[in-house]
Amino acid sequence: MKSEIPGSIWNRPDMLTALRTRDIAYVFRLVRQHAGMSQTAIGSLIGMSQGKVSGIMAGSQQVTTLDVYERIAEGLQLPDTARMTLGLAPRGISARDGSNSDAPGTVNPTRSVERDPRSGEGNTVRRREFVGLTGAALFGAILAEAEPTPEPAASGIDDLAAALTEIPVPATSPVNLTGLSATVAAAKRDYQACKYGEVLTILPPLLRSLRTASATVDGPQQRKAQALSVEAYHVAASILLKQGDKGLAWLAADRSVQAAQQTEIPLMIGSSARIITHALMDGGHHRAAASNASSAAQRMDAALPQPTDDDLSVYGSLLLRGAIAAAHNSDRHTSTELLDEAEQAGDRLGHEGNHMWTAFGPNNVLCHRVSAALRFGDAGTAIDYARRIDLDALPINERKAVLLLDVTRAFLMWGKHEQALHTIQAAGQIAPEEITGRPRIRQLVGDLVATAPISVRREAREFADAHGIAA
Repeated sequence: MKSEIPGSIWNRPDMLTALRTRDIAYVFRLVRQHAGMSQTAIGSLIGMSQGKVSGIMAGSQQVTTLDVYERIAEGLQLPDTARMTLGLAPRGISARDGSNSDAPGTVNPTRSVERDPRSGEGNTVRRREFVGLTGAALFGAILAEAEPTPEPAASGIDDLAAALTEIPVPATSPVNLTGLSATVAAAKRDYQACKYGEVLTILPPLLRSLRTASATVDGPQQRKAQALSVEAYHVAASILLKQGDKGLAWLAADRSVQAAQQTEIPLMIGSSARIITHALMDGGHHRAAASNASSAAQRMDAALPQPTDDDLSVYGSLLLRGAIAAAHNSDRHTSTELLDEAEQAGDRLGHEGNHMWTAFGPNNVLCHRVSAALRFGDAGTAIDYARRIDLDALPINERKAVLLLDVTRAFLMWGKHEQALHTIQAAGQIAPEEITGRPRIRQLVGDLVATAPISVRREAREFADAHGIAA
């Protein structure tokens, strides 16, 4: 058993959260994703049927009794640190007697996330580490020795591909738009929290249900189903772009635009324009992307003389997408102009928000100034902008991680490998799946290892090994 489940899985930040909150469904999903175990295999270890495991993962059955938690902990061979995080007593020798176990599949308590002396400082440490940008220590807890973490299973993408291309089937029961709305929100939240394995689990049945709903209901309900489809296809395209699957990403982005046009709602049309801009950029069509984003923003501005916070956020996000596309096209004038307009929209909004799942606000505008400066080769300017950002004010982990990865690139461009390593370690703490699940980021880690001086190379290689990246 210990050879099947890597010991490092119990030290992952997302696993620690699942254990601490006793979210057994999420524990099972993480074991399935990172250990490659089927529901049947999990069930055999803990003495449950595959149907019972499936019910827990789907949320239709709950774990509530101590003896079941104990059975799960024993079956999955949780080390003592993980057991205590789950609220169970240690299985072996008490940590107070100074004994440590370094057996495979266990975690040395002196190296655990929960026992890192820096972890108690929390957000204060994170802010200081980022604002300083030259500190020698990584904020928060450092991952214990980790075995390679596999990328998300191909079956997740295959399931999503099938859901994108299937013909909708007639509804056999009343359409529950309230439930579908909650599921769309859950998919968005998981995406913004960089829980991409979760998103790939949620999306296929969600897209099937939304297509059935849109074809079944009419009137206001149909418009609501179409609006939900805009957002669901948007997140599908976003995660496919992160996975480097351009063909499926384009299909999902086009579905988002079609659903938006059917709603005839300017806000939804503007929202779908964001993902088309992103898809154009990913395909290298930067001039078209900048033009698409700018034109969509202008149409929104004309159609909404008294914009709401949702309207301002989508409008501002379109300007930001256009600015980065223009930077990729080496159009400094257009990029600066769109960034300045987005800054004005952020000032009008007046706060950091996540309206319409945009994470738009003044700090996000600064994040995009970092990205633009990086595209123009201005590493020092990118770092200067980064120092002005309050990382904790950014409302979502995905935005924080992308910023830190941009800063990593800036430090590499500047030849400051130690700072680059510490920054990408910070990104890995905030959003592990940004490191393990994105081909471009895996390449960034490889570049760091390949170019690092001897004084940094060993730690950089350890980071790559811990995330399953050949370097």
